[in-house]
Amino acid sequence: MSALSKRERARVSPWGGHFDRRGTNVGGVRQHQGMTRMNREWAIGKLRSFLVTASISYVPDPPGAFGFSHYQLDKPKADVQAAAQIAEQILDRVIPGWRIAEWEAPRQQPLWRHREAATRAIAHLEAEEELAENLGSGAPQLDAAALHPWVWGSVAGLWSSGHFRESVGAAARAINAQAQAKLGRRDSSEAKLLSDAFSTNAPVTGHPRLRLSPDDGGDTFKNRHDGAGNFARGVYSAIRNPIAHEEGDELEENEALEQLAAFSILARWVDAATVETAP
Repeated sequence: MSALSKRERARVSPWGGHFDRRGTNVGGVRQHQGMTRMNREWAIGKLRSFLVTASISYVPDPPGAFGFSHYQLDKPKADVQAAAQIAEQILDRVIPGWRIAEWEAPRQQPLWRHREAATRAIAHLEAEEELAENLGSGAPQLDAAALHPWVWGSVAGLWSSGHFRESVGAAARAINAQAQAKLGRRDSSEAKLLSDAFSTNAPVTGHPRLRLSPDDGGDTFKNRHDGAGNFARGVYSAIRNPIAHEEGDELEENEALEQLAAFSILARWVDAATVETAP
């Protein structure tokens, strides 16, 4: 996922996505926090009112004259300015890039950019639910490259070639190898190894423990380590083992990504934990 430039970040839409230099929304669409349906109706009404107030008329050249034709506002300038002040606040939220968008400028038309943006914003607001349904919710997207390096670093090549099922298996094997190296054990692996490592029992010879926090005798210590051990058993038993021992169809990309995320959580715990050995 490419990073946005400073100028592009300034055009990020509160409805999701961002606007390009032509003022086009090129991302997902989501409802802005606090923007209820009634507020959308209010915004549409204000923009429509602005378009009426900021209407213009063409003034042709007088008979026998040339070069005097122009467009002029139909309403008093003060009324237009007041309506434009409200419209600008709405446009800044709906189409953040409207002030610099590279739209074609009509010749000699006052406030042409305001009217262009208002027309676009009305269309966007009226179709917002339809856009969200068809373009996506605009919810946060999981960037696979942001997963723990043990996970993504071991599967990037497989993933790019569409081997999603094998990618999940590779991530599981990578975490197991890292855990074995950290604990100095080769006699056990995967669920059995990590369940033993996260045990709340004191370490004994040949059975070092992984500690996410010091043992203070409290419930938090017990809950964290019991949970980590159970989580390790769950991902290896329910995800890794079927991949390794059963023939199956290729995973859907989103399902495989969810499974990689589960292993990424486990990887972070193993990586962050300290090793406690027997005296």
